[in-house]
Amino acid sequence: MEIAIISLVALVASLLTFFSGFGLGTILTPVLVIFFPVDVAIALTGIVHLLNNFFKIMLVGKQINWQVGIKFGAMAVIGAFIGAQLLLQLSNNMVLHSYQINGKTFSITPIKLIISMLMIIFALFDTVPFLKNIQFSQNKLYPGGLISGFFGGLSGNQGALRSMFLLRCGLTKEGFIATGILIACAVDLTRLSIYFTRLSSINIQDNLPLLISAIVSAFAGAYIGSKLLKKITLTFVQYTATIMIVLLAICLGTGLL
Repeated sequence: MEIAIISLVALVASLLTFFSGFGLGTILTPVLVIFFPVDVAIALTGIVHLLNNFFKIMLVGKQINWQVGIKFGAMAVIGAFIGAQLLLQLSNNMVLHSYQINGKTFSITPIKLIISMLMIIFALFDTVPFLKNIQFSQNKLYPGGLISGFFGGLSGNQGALRSMFLLRCGLTKEGFIATGILIACAVDLTRLSIYFTRLSSINIQDNLPLLISAIVSAFAGAYIGSKLLKKITLTFVQYTATIMIVLLAICLGTGLL
């Protein structure tokens, strides 16, 4: 049963995140936590997330804007390294508030609350007319990449910040998606190499059937998304990303994720 549920979640999440550039790890990890210890869930999700991004590059790699990708991605890698190291040092034991739903306890922690507030603020850049019209020049890619990568390494939620900058770099719809995937791969490789220094004792082979099923399902979602790419406007991508950011931020801030 868990394989069927996780595979379905991986497929749907991959399809949705093909356009928004974020969310697969955030959606898949809580589901895996239901069935596995947290460290195993993180390991499995990280592998699915990275391999799915590699598969997406195979589908849309020709559309990558290398100038933007290298400038933004180089700083994102540095930021991801710092964020991932900080994550390993931080204690998430401090709880601001906890509550129960159907006998399950949910906790609001400082890290989740801060990140959720930041994500909502960033989402306003796609909805408030004044902020929506702000254009970032090429030299803003460096601080944008550093900040995006830092939060990617710290929490895995890099797409909201990355989209805020890339959507205003004059990229085509295809270029925005492909370049974002390239940067996500760089950040994933960086943070996973650090995460697995702590998770190296996990025996992935014990969960190989589930892992393969989740990866194949995520690939299927990405493939379907690539076929829908030409039928969806960049405006739709922007508003979809905004909605997903806000929903994700609410779930994080209230302790549901």
